[in-house]
Amino acid sequence: MKRFLLVIWCVLSVFLLFAQKTKFKPELYVGPGGGMIFSTVDFVPKVSQNTHKGFQGGVSAKYISEKNLGLILEMNFVQCGWTEDYKNNPEYSYSRTLNYLEVPFMTHVYFGNKSRFIFNIGPQIGYLLSESSSMSDALAEYTEQQSTEQHAYAVPEERYENASHKFDYGIIAGIGFALKTGIGDFDFEGRYYFGLGDILSNRREDYYSRSAHRIIEAKLTYYLKLL
Repeated sequence: MKRFLLVIWCVLSVFLLFAQKTKFKPELYVGPGGGMIFSTVDFVPKVSQNTHKGFQGGVSAKYISEKNLGLILEMNFVQCGWTEDYKNNPEYSYSRTLNYLEVPFMTHVYFGNKSRFIFNIGPQIGYLLSESSSMSDALAEYTEQQSTEQHAYAVPEERYENASHKFDYGIIAGIGFALKTGIGDFDFEGRYYFGLGDILSNRREDYYSRSAHRIIEAKLTYYLKLL
């Protein structure tokens, strides 16, 4: 999956850089954007989860350098994380929220004039600003018992500790449509973020070998044309 996304982004970037020059006046847009976040974390070994809901908001700059091609740079505050699923133990509950400053840099492809189909793909980096968690009393008592009794079958609860890595990176891709109006442009988009970095430490002696973000985003961006 990650190799496929990387190949697509590289091909589009090369095409953007070396596209045949035609008579086209570059366009620059800036504006605010925001939307909903639906996230999980890819734990290995697996952790049963429900979708964790959050929000995002920030500013975007879109530069159209060629017909049908351009670049998008954003800076967003993103609220993601995970919510654990305890179907067999309804008295247990746990949720972790991680707040990031994220910067995606995407190749932008569009087709159409007033109404446009859009496709974006590129790398994204993020920095963890803060985090918070919520745990039921029943689960807190159970995890404390696990740690004090030192059962041979006890599972290490490293995921309940603070994040080991503040820096995050991955690949983001999205599809949607744009509507050009007399008061500005509106971009409606669905995105998927495939995290490549881990939240927790993944050394040989650590329990989790993987703990990466998987995020679905629904976003609306309002652009004003500067050039």
